Amino acid sequence: MLAYLDLLQRWNDTYNLTSVRDRAAMLTQHLADCLAVLPALQRQSSPRRLLDVGSGGGLPGVVLAALMPAVDVTCVDSVGKKVAFLRQVAGALPLPNLHAVHARIESLRLPPFDLITSRAFATLADFVVLTRPLLAAGGSWMAMKGKRPDDEIGSLPAGVEVFHVEQITVPGLDAQRCLVWMREKVAG
Repeated sequence: MLAYLDLLQRWNDTYNLTSVRDRAAMLTQHLADCLAVLPALQRQSSPRRLLDVGSGGGLPGVVLAALMPAVDVTCVDSVGKKVAFLRQVAGALPLPNLHAVHARIESLRLPPFDLITSRAFATLADFVVLTRPLLAAGGSWMAMKGKRPDDEIGSLPAGVEVFHVEQITVPGLDAQRCLVWMREKVAG
């Protein structure tokens, strides 16, 4: 994780991957924030293929790929320099299970994913609508949010349900964080 943080900090100086510049703040606001999802992820899902939408500098995709080597992680972003950074990370660390795709999510054509994640990407409704064609049967979405987004939950499209909202604690961060788990409603 520290090697990834080194790369993120070095590339951030040139490519503006994140607005957070201070290393200690990156450690808390980025790495610790993404690490905090692991226990919940391991309880709720056992994905073989994971898609991280709007991955930016690789959060949470890089962290999940590094700590879950059996999971095939694809990060997608519409900004080419961010995807170039992710490809550099995959080679430098090395993370053979990490892939980076330069595309807009609505034009992405890949085999379906068991789990689709996002962190600060869009509203829940936009997130599921844009990624619905990429979700495998029986798969789920995991959105990283601040406080519980009840308005967004109420605006989800028909056929999508929230099956779990979990508050998470990020060490060193005095802010609310939660994971919103969603899936296609089961008929019957």
